[in-house]
Amino acid sequence: MQKQLLVRAAARNNAEWCAAMSRSHGVAGEFGGEAWTAPARTPLYYPDAVTLVPSADPAAVTARIDTAAPGASVKDSFADLDLTDAGFQVLFEARWIHRPAGAPARAPTLAWGVVDDAEALRSWAEAWGDTRFFRPELLDDAATFVLAGRTPDGRVVAGAVASLSGDDGHQVIGISNVFASDAGPDSAWPGALDAVHRRFPDLPVVGYEQGDDLAVAVRHGFEAIGSLRVWVHGRP
Repeated sequence: MQKQLLVRAAARNNAEWCAAMSRSHGVAGEFGGEAWTAPARTPLYYPDAVTLVPSADPAAVTARIDTAAPGASVKDSFADLDLTDAGFQVLFEARWIHRPAGAPARAPTLAWGVVDDAEALRSWAEAWGDTRFFRPELLDDAATFVLAGRTPDGRVVAGAVASLSGDDGHQVIGISNVFASDAGPDSAWPGALDAVHRRFPDLPVVGYEQGDDLAVAVRHGFEAIGSLRVWVHGRP
């Protein structure tokens, strides 16, 4: 896939993951031709809109979200919007990343598997650092896979979220929320990628990172393929 198509696939994948997280909190978003948008505030850390194509209409995107609620935000997937006239400021910039299908991953040092019940999800969320966001309803989403890395005694010490999107021939697997509670992210990526590869060996992996986390992802076989911005309404 050409980089522009990969960026579009990564943006769509991220939008579908944001939609799944929002649904688990009782917020139903909508996919339009230019963006996914939610009419009510989404969970903390998750945008109210994600653009899906370059040069989306800023007014049309912001009209479909609740800018009166504190913290309303837009993920500008192609870093090509100017939302300042609508009262937004740039919160941060990041890079979409891509890892080819079938790229080798280092052997994991933990036992990795998919979280499949509410108790295990709570243990995962405690290791991630906050139990408010990852609700049991998320486990009902067939395209979302919460991955846990466990020690021999069963303790969750690392994890990630994998999300499937796309149609036949153009599917990708997104990866996000990569963490290791006992060590840095370098220790989590091999296991997370191995778990993804075992389940989806023929799919490219996409996501986005910034700063030091971007450098870690590049060390584990990703390349940066495009820029994105997150805008927040009012003062960040």
